Amino acid sequence: MENSAAAPPDLFDAEHRTLQAAQAAFADPAATAAPVCHQALGDLLAGYERLLRETRRLVRRSDRAEREMNELNQRLQDLARELEYRATHDPLTSVLNRAAIIDRVNHLFGRHDLALIVLDIDHFKRVNDSFGHPVGDRVIVGVVQCLKAAVPPHSQIGRVGGEEFTVMLPTQDFRHAVEAAEAVRQAIEAHEFCLPDGSRITASFGVSWARCGGNFGDAYALADEALYMAKRGGRNRVAQARAALQTSVA
Repeated sequence: MENSAAAPPDLFDAEHRTLQAAQAAFADPAATAAPVCHQALGDLLAGYERLLRETRRLVRRSDRAEREMNELNQRLQDLARELEYRATHDPLTSVLNRAAIIDRVNHLFGRHDLALIVLDIDHFKRVNDSFGHPVGDRVIVGVVQCLKAAVPPHSQIGRVGGEEFTVMLPTQDFRHAVEAAEAVRQAIEAHEFCLPDGSRITASFGVSWARCGGNFGDAYALADEALYMAKRGGRNRVAQARAALQTSVA
């Protein structure tokens, strides 16, 4: 049974036939007369020129398609990076969001000892209630600026709640983590937030430390407990998790 599927068209069929005719004229002893050879050569030249034009056209089309494909691939990569960034970062402050900071902490605990700082802006509800949420947002952004300026370069900052932040410090011992928290506390206290009534902004801090193999839940619970100790002690201060004091390296 014959195959009914048509063969794909040959883009260079005409040129191929011209070449075959020239080859036949060249091979035929009876076709050596000058007019015959001249005609065959002319047809061959014309076919070759058509072939060159078609080849150039196809190359240009291929180059254009390749450029468009590369541009599309670049846009897809940019979009993937943007989506990943939006999925892991807080839109107001551009620091890590809660899910991302938890994931990073748990990941780093698999390789390093780790200190955790938890801070909460003091009396933040009063700011929102008295001056409105746009002013509250400006305060939050200002606190993040203080954090970025004061914590060690290898730290990572996450916003875990409305006015609550977490800073993770891998390989940092407990004493240095407490010093980093104190540096942030002083930076926030000194920062000019330009509130309408001229009041200052402060924050309270809790610090915990755990050895490699810990997890975010336990470290955060210790730091959060210390944070509430700081708030009960009068706010605008750094408190240390008791369990961390017993296990920290010197």
